[in-house]
Amino acid sequence: MEFVPALLMFVLFVLDIPIAFGMAIAALSFFLFAEGLPLRVFVQKMVQASDSFPLLAVPFFICAGSIMNRAGITRRLLNLADALVGHMVGGIAQANVVLATLMGGLSASANADAAMQAKMLGTEMVRRGYSAGFAAAITACAAVITPIIPPGIGLIIYGYLADVSVGRLFIGGIVPGLMLCVGLMISVHRVSKRRGYKPLREKRASAGELGHALVDGMGALSIIAFILLGIRYGIFTPTEAGAMTVVYAALIGAFWHRELKWSSLAPIVLETVLATAAVMIIICAASAFGFYMSWQRIPARGAEMLVHLTQQPWLLLLLINIGLVIVGMLIEGTAALILLTPILVPAVTKLGIDPLHFGLILVVNLTIGGVTPPVGTMMFTTCSILRVRIETFVKEGWPFMFSMFVVLALITYVPSLVTWLPTRLMGP
Repeated sequence: MEFVPALLMFVLFVLDIPIAFGMAIAALSFFLFAEGLPLRVFVQKMVQASDSFPLLAVPFFICAGSIMNRAGITRRLLNLADALVGHMVGGIAQANVVLATLMGGLSASANADAAMQAKMLGTEMVRRGYSAGFAAAITACAAVITPIIPPGIGLIIYGYLADVSVGRLFIGGIVPGLMLCVGLMISVHRVSKRRGYKPLREKRASAGELGHALVDGMGALSIIAFILLGIRYGIFTPTEAGAMTVVYAALIGAFWHRELKWSSLAPIVLETVLATAAVMIIICAASAFGFYMSWQRIPARGAEMLVHLTQQPWLLLLLINIGLVIVGMLIEGTAALILLTPILVPAVTKLGIDPLHFGLILVVNLTIGGVTPPVGTMMFTTCSILRVRIETFVKEGWPFMFSMFVVLALITYVPSLVTWLPTRLMGP
């Protein structure tokens, strides 16, 4: 009977019940039949999850991203991306990747970034002669970068669950995020050259054009520096950084770019509330489900089983990565992150693997799951906007997925790619 709630949850997922409801119903089934556990504990565990200081960063960074989209910051970053890479083969696709990297320090949400870029750049790519499948695939794959570059919501949730410094996770995500950017740009170049996709501009941007685009985008770039420097020098915690970023972004939009109006306040608040609610209801349901797993010692037994499989850290990481790829194909990334972190972190720490390093492996792997069928959310987002069939998406997207898995392998087996920068900036 101890595994019945877990089996029920997966059955509900197969029946396409929303993730949060599936976990909550499965957890409730445990409390209904468990001896000695009053039903009110289920409600207490649901509510208790929301009483967390680190998770306050989630609505703050979502709000900041919404402000930036309405303050003209995204458009200025696109102009900067065009000036930097518009002269390359497949220029608008290259700009798509660079924009996703720049937006990583602002948006924090892969799905939001995928939707925004599909509407802004995906439709323009199709108009310029790129295949719709190619446009959908590169837009969805570029969105994988967004939650890896700080401040990623997945990194905040992992830090909260694994008791790892969110500030170190933020800084640890910089190098992997840039590696994903370079890997995707190389793939775009190879595919575009083979198909004859032309540059966005005829020649490289002049020093004057590049300087103008850089100055115009300085407001957005200063937000990224504001977050990282504030955390690095202890001016504020990652949670407080979210609140400060909301204020700073609002000031940039209202007084520097002068495009943020009072009329935008209601839509910004609505977007923030809806996006935060979607994340938090999953976390609350997962908290109740996590209590069931802890009560039945499932995480501890799972960790023991993994350690018994092998005592070699490199082989354990290989097995975990293969398992995460499969899980990422079947379960939405945030839910999988919440469910798997308590099981996997004890196992990897027993073999001496740094939980900071493992956090980036986990988040990168599960985020890549967002572009793989059958439940990839970024895949569905871009396909629905650009009207592309899933089979076409998979056919067009495999070169980009391959490059991302190469990056995943590198950060898995070269831990310093993740840990060097946090150690350098924040000490051992």
